[in-house]
Amino acid sequence: MIPLSLYIHIPWCVRKCPYCDFNSHALRNPLPEQAYLDALIDDLRQDLALVQNRTISTIFLGGGTPSLISPAGIGSLLNRLSKLVNFSSTIEITMEVNPGTAEHHNIHDYQLAGVNRISLGVQSFDDHKLAALGRIHKSAETFKVIEQLNNSKFQSFNLDLMHGLPQQTVEQALTDLSTAIDLKPPHISWYQLTLEPNTIFHKYPPILPSDDITWEIQSQGELLLAAAGYQHYEISAFSQSKHHCQHNLNYWAFGDYLGIGAGAHAKITDLNSMKIQRLWKTRSPKDYLDPDKKFIAGTHNLTDAEIPCEYMLNRLRTFEIPDLNEFVQRTGLPLNSISGILKDAQAQGFIDLQINSLSLTPLGKRFSNDVMQLFLTDEVIHD
Repeated sequence: MIPLSLYIHIPWCVRKCPYCDFNSHALRNPLPEQAYLDALIDDLRQDLALVQNRTISTIFLGGGTPSLISPAGIGSLLNRLSKLVNFSSTIEITMEVNPGTAEHHNIHDYQLAGVNRISLGVQSFDDHKLAALGRIHKSAETFKVIEQLNNSKFQSFNLDLMHGLPQQTVEQALTDLSTAIDLKPPHISWYQLTLEPNTIFHKYPPILPSDDITWEIQSQGELLLAAAGYQHYEISAFSQSKHHCQHNLNYWAFGDYLGIGAGAHAKITDLNSMKIQRLWKTRSPKDYLDPDKKFIAGTHNLTDAEIPCEYMLNRLRTFEIPDLNEFVQRTGLPLNSISGILKDAQAQGFIDLQINSLSLTPLGKRFSNDVMQLFLTDEVIHD
């Protein structure tokens, strides 16, 4: 049985950040909270056939800024969802929170509503860098929320931190990271700022650190995190023992997930045929709330030639595949369909290939995009 997660997208923000390429929209009118929550329920009802009698193991409320929704609204939503699908008894329910909006609601009320894990969008502890990133909060608000989280009954929480910021030095980046580590969060997401298409930063690019500086930041930062006891279990994720993000791990292990909300994506396997389908929902919040328009905007059935790259693109974010039989179980393809590519990757020094497992070498970790390119093939061997 392939695990099943649920992603819920909240598309509004107080202000659109100039680096953000997610489906988020500045809130210019009162938040249509109840109408949107009702639409999310209707959206899931239409996707129920895709559940195939499975239990939801994780839920992630992302955005946008989900903390614009009131705790009462989140509690009502989770209660209504639990009546449509079965929740695991150990379900992880994560919600993204912006420090600039958390002040409007008591963070503890989200825990009472059913959320048991928070991902806090810190980005930086430097107020000048926060202003350059277009963030609406300042570091003082961040420290206040983290204090609340440390005194809360949440099972876990994550600090979301960026490096390679405009004109950032190695010292500034490592100071940011050290500040985060000193706060002892169970989980830290630490990743480099990139200039994505269709963003303000892509159109008007700021001055970013050179490749040499970002590599120095990355190298020294990983050493700091390791020394503080954080396990580097995914490309940009570091956690203390037993605090890995289970929702993201399901993505990287090529598990299935439903996606509800404006612009949400889903990946679903037909458990009988093992055919894999991707589908995505209407992006515009206005259209999503229009009862005369469909929730599903498009679908794509993955071909046998696309699946190996899709699997590896996700799976090797965790640097290893402890059991290669997982490839067969999650894709429906025979292992020898990728054996030639694996041998090629091994010959180039990208992977350490054992009898039934593989892991990225230090070279493979540094040039992971090149590893992925090896799996872009038009032909797949079936026998």
